[in-house]
Amino acid sequence: MVIRTNRTGHLIYSYKGIVHKGIAHKWVDQFESVFRSAVKAVYQYEHITIPNFLMITDYEQAEAYAWSEQVKSFLSVLSDESESMVWSVIAGGEFNSIEELLAIVEEKSPDMICTYRHLHSNQWQQPYSLGDYIEVLTQATDIPVMVLPHPKANRASAHALKDTNVVMAITDHITGDNRLVNYAMRFTEQNGVLFLTHVEDQSSFDRFLDAISKIPTLDTDLAREEISKQLLKEPLDFILSCRDGVFEHRSSIHIEEIVTMGHQLSTYKELVQEHQVDLLVMNTKDADQLAMHGMAYPLAVELREIPLLML
Repeated sequence: MVIRTNRTGHLIYSYKGIVHKGIAHKWVDQFESVFRSAVKAVYQYEHITIPNFLMITDYEQAEAYAWSEQVKSFLSVLSDESESMVWSVIAGGEFNSIEELLAIVEEKSPDMICTYRHLHSNQWQQPYSLGDYIEVLTQATDIPVMVLPHPKANRASAHALKDTNVVMAITDHITGDNRLVNYAMRFTEQNGVLFLTHVEDQSSFDRFLDAISKIPTLDTDLAREEISKQLLKEPLDFILSCRDGVFEHRSSIHIEEIVTMGHQLSTYKELVQEHQVDLLVMNTKDADQLAMHGMAYPLAVELREIPLLML
């Protein structure tokens, strides 16, 4: 094929000896769309190491030790013989305020924190928040925080805190999120299942489609079909590349993809219950605000029955 433009801006191209004409910018747009659709984010593997794991409790020494042993048993996936790992415990008597706890965390400089909702609070009976300590820990530090069900609340699912045989990573934008995938993979046990999940927000999509329906020059039905297809194609392509990468480095882990459109909070809750997830991994930091990222906070408040890894 030979392509050139004439003085009027028309695109002239010949294919198999036949000469055609067209508007140059239209062809440029089409070619650009083809090129863009061919560009795909590819998963990049990175082994996650956690040499310093800090457990925080409001129990005193004896109970704190018993709780920490339960945490170690639950996270036996981290007991890799090839890695040197230090498990530390902060008991309740070692801090009396959020400021004191943050100072201890800064001094110990852990790679991950593990605690439970409503730390140092009697509000664990109420389902309306995570508690002041957890909310500050997750937002005031860059350290990933694992939040467990409160030990006294008796709300944990029957399968919770036993192992990490079923792990789910959830987001509304998984494409290119290597960090989320790598953390989720690190916590998935041998022969376990890792669900990589992308839920496109149905209400936002409907709002854009409503705007498109009011523009006479745009075909609403075509827009609905093509835009929804593209929105779901990109995360699915990325997850398929994750499957190849995970197989190369952790061949015993089985990857399951869930790419769908729905009402995010209810869809996420249904997926967690349906698959009996042992550990839910999600992003919580937002560079543009102090509050938690997107759906992270309502999910963390409502999903009280299983452990959460909040990145």
